[in-house]
Order: sequence, then C-alpha cells, then structure tokens
Amino acid sequence: MKGFLSLDCGGPVNFTDALGLSWTSDVNFIYGEVANISVANETRKQYTTVRHFPADSRKYCYRLDVTSRARYLLRATFLYGYFDSDNVYPKFDISVGPTHWSTIAIYDANTIESIELIFLASSSSISVCLSNATTGKPFISTLELRQFNGSVYLTAFENQFYLSVSARINFGADSVDPVRYPDDPYDRIWESDSVKKANYLVDVAAGTKKVSTDMPINVNYDLRPPEKVMQTAVVGMKGSLSYRLNLDGFPGFGWAYAYFAEIEDLDPTGPRKFVLVLPEYPDISNAEVNIKENAHGKYRLYEAGYNNLSLPFVLKFGFKKTSDSSRGPLLNAMEIHKYLEKNDGSLDGDVISGVILLYSTADWAQEGGDPCLPVPWSWVQCNSDARPQIIKLSLSSKNLSGTVPSGLTKLTGLVELWLDGNSLTGPIPDFTGCTALEIIHLENNQLTGELPSSLLNLPNLRELYVQNNMLSGTIPSGINRKVTLNYSGNINLHEGARRGRHMGIIIGLSVGAAVLLITTIVSYLLMQKGKKRHPEQEQLRDSLPVQRVISTLSDAPGEAAHCFTSLEIEDATKNFEKKIGSGGFGVVYYGKMKDGREIAVKVLTSNSYQGKREFSNEVN
Repeated sequence: MKGFLSLDCGGPVNFTDALGLSWTSDVNFIYGEVANISVANETRKQYTTVRHFPADSRKYCYRLDVTSRARYLLRATFLYGYFDSDNVYPKFDISVGPTHWSTIAIYDANTIESIELIFLASSSSISVCLSNATTGKPFISTLELRQFNGSVYLTAFENQFYLSVSARINFGADSVDPVRYPDDPYDRIWESDSVKKANYLVDVAAGTKKVSTDMPINVNYDLRPPEKVMQTAVVGMKGSLSYRLNLDGFPGFGWAYAYFAEIEDLDPTGPRKFVLVLPEYPDISNAEVNIKENAHGKYRLYEAGYNNLSLPFVLKFGFKKTSDSSRGPLLNAMEIHKYLEKNDGSLDGDVISGVILLYSTADWAQEGGDPCLPVPWSWVQCNSDARPQIIKLSLSSKNLSGTVPSGLTKLTGLVELWLDGNSLTGPIPDFTGCTALEIIHLENNQLTGELPSSLLNLPNLRELYVQNNMLSGTIPSGINRKVTLNYSGNINLHEGARRGRHMGIIIGLSVGAAVLLITTIVSYLLMQKGKKRHPEQEQLRDSLPVQRVISTLSDAPGEAAHCFTSLEIEDATKNFEKKIGSGGFGVVYYGKMKDGREIAVKVLTSNSYQGKREFSNEVN
C-alpha cells in the first residue's frame, strides 16, 4: 500500500500478513537486542519478537522517511511477553523527535499496548525514540506509518500540535474485533463497543440497542470513516444514549467528532432529531442533530464535532431526543484526540545533523532524534533552556578524519569542544561565532597551518590544547596572557613578538651593580697611573676595590644570566614608558621588577642587517 510502512521490530525477515499488509524487518533501521516471545492466543508473526534496549541514559531512535507536508498516522505497539525473564514490568518514554509522546507502562505481560499519533510532516523524516526507562528495559513490538490523502485530519493548529489518539470507537459492532485495513483504507483501528474493559463505555443507558444495515453508505466526506463502521450503530430506544469513558492523556484540549448515518427506515411523518448532552459542559450541550436533513438523505455520512474542546479524563456524554422526534438518538462512531504540543527542539538540531551526515556510519552517530531532547545524546551536553543549545561536544578518540567540520563553528552556545585523539587534518577553523567557548581540545590530531589569530576574538577562552599536531608559524601575540596554552609537539610552531615586530631585549639586572663595576675599573686604572710613593699602600689601595668587585659579583652569580618573559618586561617598564638612553641600534628604558630591583632594558629599533647583527653580538 502506497504511503504505508509496517516495521516488525526484532523480526528477521519481511512478510505479508493475513490482512495483506507488508511487514519489513527493522534490522536496517536501528541497533538493539532481539528477543523471541510466546503469548497464548497471539499467533500474528509480528508479535513473536521484540526489539529491546539497555536501561541507560541514552535514547534509541528509528528514523522514518516521510513526505513533507503530508499527514500521517503513526502507531507503536508493545507486547512484553516477559522477553527479559526479569518479571519486572517495564516503564519508559517514547518521543517523536524532541516531543515527548507518551510514557509506556506495562501492567500485563500478555496484553498489547498501542498508541497512535496523527501529524503533519514538517520535513523529509521523523524520529521515534525510546528512552528514560525507570523500570525494566525499553522495548517495542511494531512501528507503523500510514499516510492520509488530501485534507483528512486537517486542523488550524497542526503546525504547533500533534493529535494524540485517545478513542476511536465503532458503535453497534457485531463482534469484539476491531475494524481496520482493508475495510479502512488508512488502516485506522476502530475499536468495538463490545469490548469489555475497565472504564470503557460504562453507565450505558437503558434501552440502548444495536442496529445495522447491508446497504452501501456514502462516506466520501472529509474524515472518511470506513463504510463497515457506518453500517452499524446504537439507538436509544427509550429516548436517550449515555456513556462514561476514560480518555487517555486527558484532561486537556482536544478534537472530538461523532459520525452519523441514517440506516433505519423512519416514519415519513416524523424525523429523528436529538441533542448532545455533556453534563459537565452545559454551555455546549443542546447542539441539535437531524441526521437525514444534515446529511441530505439516507445512508449518507454526517460528521459533527469540535476542533478545539476542553475535555476531562473521565468523560460523560450522551444524546437525547427532542420533543418532536419520532425516534431515539442514533450514533455510528466517534473519535477523540488530544492536542499534543510540539516541541521545536534544540536550536542546534539542524547544524549538528549536518555534522553527523559526515560520519553517518559511525556507531556514535546512530542515536538519532534531537541532540538535546527529551534526553541528550551520549556525547553531548545541553543547557536547560526551553529551546536548549549544545554546550559541550565530546568526540575524543572517535576515529574522526578529514577537516574539522565547519558546522561546529555554528554552535553558538558551545562552551567545551573535545576533538582530541582523532585523525583530523587541515587548518583550525574560525570559531569567532562561538563566543561562549572556554575550553578547546584539538591535541593529538594531524592539523596543519597556523594557530589562527581569530582565537583572540573568543572573550571566554581559557584553555587551548593543540599539542602533537603539525601546526606551524607564530603563536598570535597576546594569547598567552589569557589562555592556558599547550602547543608542544608542533616543532614548527613558536612564540613570536607581542607587538607584531621582532624584539630583542638586554637587561641590566642591577643598575647599581653595573655602575659600581664601571666605577671600580675606572678608579683602578687611575690609581695605576698615579704611581704613589708607598708601594705597600698602593698595593692595599689597589686590592680593596678589586676585592669589593669580586665579592659583589660572586654574591649573586645567578643574576649574570637570567631569562625573563616579555610580559614581565612589559610590566616592569610599564609598557616601555620611561626612556633613559639610546645608542648602538637600540633605545634603553627604565624598569623596576616586582621585588624592587631596578633594571635597564635595551630594545632594538633598527631593522637593518647590521643593526640586528650588532644587537645580537651585544646580547651574546
């Protein structure tokens, strides 16, 4: 059937069932374990296996192809059958993309739980995900898609809301069996009103009678209930119909329609007229129905309902004939659906989906659905906003190859990026748009090119790890001031000048010591020329200054050659604020270290080869 997909979850082969529906094994749709089950009185092949998943923090998703802007019925079923031998009834969540659909709670191992959803496809695929097991393991028996034609189930709210099916009832059914395909070309399941279960169509009015016909019914109207459903009905022989029904998913706003077709021979002198009765909603009671008149004839469909109605969990409803009616009220079928608000999902959903396409066969890329909702992927962390953003990406040692995906630069909420331990090549991209980035791990890859200066545009960056790549060039000036940087293992990457020019620095560690040395030498030479009369005094006088100089220098031998960082020099000179001399291809600035020592700093000012050589010799 065109527009149909029937997945046998855990089933090994494809097959066609007794209804003519083609079933497809889900083996190519999802990862997970398979278990065989056997349940008494259940012989359908699709209910002999289940697909189950670990009870962990991950979500497990089926990705189903759809036609954008078409409407679909989505159905999932669950038959436990003690597949895990744990005798613990599972409870877990199922979601459609980022939207929580339902919580599946199993109370009977031998009963099929079934949920349905009507949706307008907004893209070319939809994800159905299982997650959040609180007891047992998440599992699924079947997953089905049925495409509607035309405007069936068109609502004014379909772009913002799904319709979660709560009740679809065939009144006057001649057995407990549901009506579905091929009687219903859309394979909707119309449950019999003869089924006996708790809080299902109870408090039935006295005098309620089932009627039927073999005559064809014209059902070619908007919602197109199947003809077989419209050929049966209940009639209130004593003037009224009444029921009580529990509505799954309610209270809330819903969509409710009743279907009528006149299938009895009426007294020509008297019409069948009746009114809706909702005891708890007097404002919308008394809506009058005249089936033959409303449907423009006998054996024709008349649809009546509300597109937006607030309903309780326990619904009491009925119909009562009017004073001028010759017959009691008649009801063929009814549908009630709850509006389920769609979650728009994370802001980064489209971006990260593009990244995943580059690694579509990798195990880590198989989780599916929205990256953040209802639970995040195992390698992603998200913030708690209503429309969350990815704040941490952990893809360390995932065998990534090729260049760093450009899509990552569009994750504007990203705080931590971990891509270390892969085989990424090419340059580091521009992450300027990721203004929240604080930590970047790119180490142990094969990245090439320079360390981009755009990293300086990240106001919150505090840790950058790029060691053991093949980067080259000069580290951007100033990045060391604000960032913990590890670039070891990149033999062609080195630190450069902070002001954008090559700077040479000579430091006189103590101006006082230098002056003392010069004064002593000059004094010694003058005394040698003086030739005093008393050689003993001259020898004593000559020796004292020399001893003083030797003592001074030997007291602090470590100060003769000490390395300082450029940042320390800039701080000491207050960014080269005070000029105290010049000459020899350089300018000398005054500075004071944090420990109080005064220094003189000589800075190369000439770019000539001679100047650089002379300066280098002076440094040596």
